[in-house]
Amino acid sequence: MRDYLPIVYATYLVTAVGLCSWLARTLFRNGAVFLADVFADRPELAQAVNRLLVTGFAMFNLGYAFFLLQGGVAADATEAFEVLARKLGVLLVSLAVVHFVNIAAFHWINGRRRQATMVPPVAPQRRVEPPAGGGPWGHPLPPPPAAPRPAPVP
Repeated sequence: MRDYLPIVYATYLVTAVGLCSWLARTLFRNGAVFLADVFADRPELAQAVNRLLVTGFAMFNLGYAFFLLQGGVAADATEAFEVLARKLGVLLVSLAVVHFVNIAAFHWINGRRRQATMVPPVAPQRRVEPPAGGGPWGHPLPPPPAAPRPAPVP
């Protein structure tokens, strides 16, 4: 009986390292545009954050990929393929979760930054009168507020 586990481990390691490297390069390249918008006032900070994110991404995901390496039984080719598919599936789902958490965090940061630069709301320009006959469900509307009186002149 042949043990297929070493073949599974080798295939998994090559695939996991290649996948994490490819994703890190893709995220670095495309994330630079996103971070440049988030940190528009400080482009050097956007570049530094991008490099740190890719480094953290690689360390976390490669560490997790190596953590997933242990375990599994592969007595025949079918079991070997199932072990490999399960390991790669868990790795891909974890990569996606980490990616979307990063995107959500920077979306939140960008929203806060844009909110800080928004102009204040505009004062009302006109009053909308209710329809004749009262308010909703036929209830009478309260009278409109009285106009403020001018202050006495000293």
